[in-house]
Amino acid sequence: MEDFASWGRILTRPRRAITPDAYENRIGSHAAGGFLPFGQGRSYGDSCHNDAGSLITMRPRARIVSFDPGTGVLVAEAGVTLREVIEHVAAHRFFLPVTPGTAFATIGGAIANDVHGKNHHARGTFGHHVRRFTLLRSDGSVLDCAPTQNPDFFAATIGGMGLTGVILTAELQLMKVPAVHVQQHAIRFETLSDYFAQVEAVDAAHEYSVAWIDQLAKGRGFGRGILLAGDHANADGEIPDIPKKWVRPSVPFTPPVNLLNGLTLKAFNELYFRKVRPGEQVSTVPWTSYFYPLDAISHWNRLYGPRGLFQHQSVFPAEAGEATVRALMLAAQEAGHASFLTVLKKFGDRPQRGLLSFARPGFTLTLDFSNQGASTLQLLDRLDAIVLAAGGAINPYKDQRMAPQTFAASFPGWQRLEAARDPALLSDFWRRTALALTNR
Repeated sequence: MEDFASWGRILTRPRRAITPDAYENRIGSHAAGGFLPFGQGRSYGDSCHNDAGSLITMRPRARIVSFDPGTGVLVAEAGVTLREVIEHVAAHRFFLPVTPGTAFATIGGAIANDVHGKNHHARGTFGHHVRRFTLLRSDGSVLDCAPTQNPDFFAATIGGMGLTGVILTAELQLMKVPAVHVQQHAIRFETLSDYFAQVEAVDAAHEYSVAWIDQLAKGRGFGRGILLAGDHANADGEIPDIPKKWVRPSVPFTPPVNLLNGLTLKAFNELYFRKVRPGEQVSTVPWTSYFYPLDAISHWNRLYGPRGLFQHQSVFPAEAGEATVRALMLAAQEAGHASFLTVLKKFGDRPQRGLLSFARPGFTLTLDFSNQGASTLQLLDRLDAIVLAAGGAINPYKDQRMAPQTFAASFPGWQRLEAARDPALLSDFWRRTALALTNR
């Protein structure tokens, strides 16, 4: 059996999985441990695991049903990946209005996690561009969900981590663009304060904005990094796309030790920071490298070694932004943990569409750490405490270990999702957080 592991690979083991057809044939029958839809396993934690029951692998349902190049409305099955959508519509000058940092996530997964991208300030989350979807419940009913049709299930499913039913098909509103490639503005900043001094103006001027931070830098260079703003390029300057049969280098096996350690990351960070000259560099880059740089290396998560990685993503109010980022990064440095992927973004003020959507006004910081056992868990608990003290929240679909109380503080409306949850669907994350709160 495949392990159907999440991207963090903290727990890799064979897992039971059935096809959507097999699940539909079992509608109405009781199964110990329940079921959970599974896309591509791009969630970092256990929100896509159901080790006491069975997964429903959705990739066999990966058909694009229709696309109207006049309106940009696309209908597709839940197992279609975001990359497959882009490849299908790019020639018509359409693009996903919101996309996370990997194109290998599925449509169903993007809805279930209400993913965000580099343009929340301009477009909100993925769920803001979902027109409707069909939802299979374990009683055999198929609900047509939209803002005005079964609205409670529509809101609960967006960001509901696959717990309200099995998404069969979804209708999306795509975005018309002059070209799929991006005119990138790389802006080097020397300190964390420099980022906060200019991010408002950069966000106002550009569709996309994301900052890479050198988490290991100390002293005068603490918080230095590169702000990568962007807009879709002018069609006249479009560069050739990569072929659909993309040959990617791969990490063929999991090394016996973590290769992304403090020593290697310090050298990498120095090179990456220095490659951008002071000031602003403007260039046209392929959509693949701007939105999905890590997709260029297959199985890059194996570089963290056999114990896997934890990713910690938080959001906190804008007024506490710089102080909270500073406190989080200092805590990681003091604990001796190095983060390879340290990303800082500002969310906009668009109201959440999903009942448990993570993105909300403020700043969001992402850190990832190799799993070093107890010391890493202690650090993550400390990071949680810093975020909650600032009035923030922890991202559940990046999580593998947050306490039930932390989840409740991050999502005080969680009981409404429990009320809407399909009784046949359950995840390891929901067991250790929501059900622990319910049963205490």
